[in-house]
Formats: sequence, structure tokens, C-alpha cells
Amino acid sequence: MKKATIRDVAAAAGVSVATVSKYMNGAQRFSAPVEARLKAAIEQLGYRSNPLARSMITGVTRTIGLAILDIRNPYFTNIVKGANRIALRHDYTLLLVDTEENQEREQQLIEALAQRVDGVIISSRMQEDSMQWMTELNKPVVLLGRNQLFPIPSVSNDSYLAGYMLARHLLNQGHRHIGYLGFARSRWDAERIRGARTCLSEADLTLEVHEAHAPSTLAGKNACSSVMLGPHRPEALICYNDLIALGFMKEAVALGFKLPQDLSVTGFDNVPYGEFAVPALTTVDLQSEKMGEQAMLKLIDALAGKRDIGHVTLEPRLIVRDSTIPRDNPR
Repeated sequence: MKKATIRDVAAAAGVSVATVSKYMNGAQRFSAPVEARLKAAIEQLGYRSNPLARSMITGVTRTIGLAILDIRNPYFTNIVKGANRIALRHDYTLLLVDTEENQEREQQLIEALAQRVDGVIISSRMQEDSMQWMTELNKPVVLLGRNQLFPIPSVSNDSYLAGYMLARHLLNQGHRHIGYLGFARSRWDAERIRGARTCLSEADLTLEVHEAHAPSTLAGKNACSSVMLGPHRPEALICYNDLIALGFMKEAVALGFKLPQDLSVTGFDNVPYGEFAVPALTTVDLQSEKMGEQAMLKLIDALAGKRDIGHVTLEPRLIVRDSTIPRDNPR
């Protein structure tokens, strides 16, 4: 059966091709009888417009780009889920780019993405003073993580408060030798350290900081021996994210330590399988799915002409599980 064309619709409705095009694109309203004839002709013929052709005419793709750092990380997967939910609700399609933690190619990939979409949501590890190019994409942009130097609307979580909350939880359990296993390349790492340090300083304690080479389970595993077999083994450890914590915990058990008896371990992100680890991981829920939703809502508002360069901060939530226990005999 021959596929219906826009000319077939025009003939059936008794209007011009231009009228059908304007009706389909929402570019113009017509009288009720004309619109009724158009609707009936489209339904009867089963006509579907070509989105690519329409975008070439209108410059509107109904597509939004989302650039994330690593699709394997459940934190970013949740952001995608939240953003996609809102996009579908507003009749937008999501086009995803995974920059694979590659800062050298990040800008190039995002600039290419911006040419294909109506607007872009960006997660980046770039320093704030290196982000001016985002304001020159000629497309609406929303940033995941705050930038105070350039007028880019943004959504983030309160990393300072999250770090403070984990440190306070461990102090309340009687831990006094608390370490932090971080990922310095992250824009949020310093804020998490600052929150934990502030909390510990109120108890006249210090935070010993260790470094993981990546925000991954393998990096957590690789860092474990130097932390646990070194001269200043902590009683409790705050990890930059849940992936590092889970890798660390697995290796600690392999080295002969009992968790959480020998070490309480915590992370950030509340990834889905942290609950099913042994022991189940204490963490901070950073509401990543809601972050994706809020970022998409901001971008859709921008596409509708609502200028907003404001910032939304999501509140973290402490999730206490079995990987942290009170310390009976503080050192």
C-alpha cells in the first residue's frame, strides 16, 4: 500500500500543502471547520510527517541532548532515567552522549551534540573557569553541578552537607579515626571533604585523605591495601562514591578484614545494588533521578522562552545500613 503524502492530505482536506504543513508543525491555527477536515484527512490516510524534514524547515528537532560522564555508573543512569521521563512527558526525544570520563574529547563531543538538538544538559568535570564555551553553543544549556562564573542555569546536590552528614553519623557511632577516600578530579570531591572536615573539626578531630585514581569499583579495590595495611588504618571510611566503597569493601574482605567490625564504610549516591552488598552499604542518597528531572524541566522552560539562570540544590538524605556500626572500643 502506497504511503500517504502531504499532498494526499491537502487534496483530501481541500486545502493547500502549505496549510497542512503549518497545521502539522503547530505554526498556525485555522478555523474549526478547516482543522476538523485536516484532522479527519490525516487520520483516514494514516499520514505521518517526516521529523527530519520538519526540523530542516522549522529548525526545531524536538530532541534534547544529554552529555554524561560514564553510562556504566548507576548515578548517571539514574540521571538519564529522570531526564528521559520528563522529556517524554513533553514530547521530546533524548539524545545521549557518554563522554567516558575523557576530558580531552569532552568539549568536542558536546559541541557536536549541540548541533543536532534543541538544547543540552551537561555533566562535566571541567573546572568552572574553563566552561565559557558552553555559553557560546547558541543553544539553551543546563549544567549538572553549579557554575558561579558564567550565567548557566544549573542543578546540583549539596555535596558539603552530604559530607558533613556522613561524618556526623560516624562520630555519633563513636568513631574517631575517620578517613576519606576521594577522587580529586571531581568538581564535588572538595566539597565533600570540606563538609566532613568541618564536622570533625567541631570535635577537635582531623580527616585523613586518601586518593582513588577513578570513581570506580576497580579504583576502590586498588586503593584498599594502602589504606588498610598502612600505618594509620582508620576506624571508619568515607568513600567518594558507592562504586569506590563497594570495590574497597570486597578487597578488604579478601585481605582478611571483617566488615563492619574492623572498619565502617560509607559512600555517596545510593546506587541500586549497594543495598544488596554484604554488608549493605550506608550511603547518602543524592537524588540523581530527581536531578535529571529538574534539569530537563529547566531546559524545557528555556526552550519555551523563559529565561532562568538560577540554580536548584537538592537536599541529600542519609541511608543507614549494615556497613556502619557503633564502635565499642575506640582507639
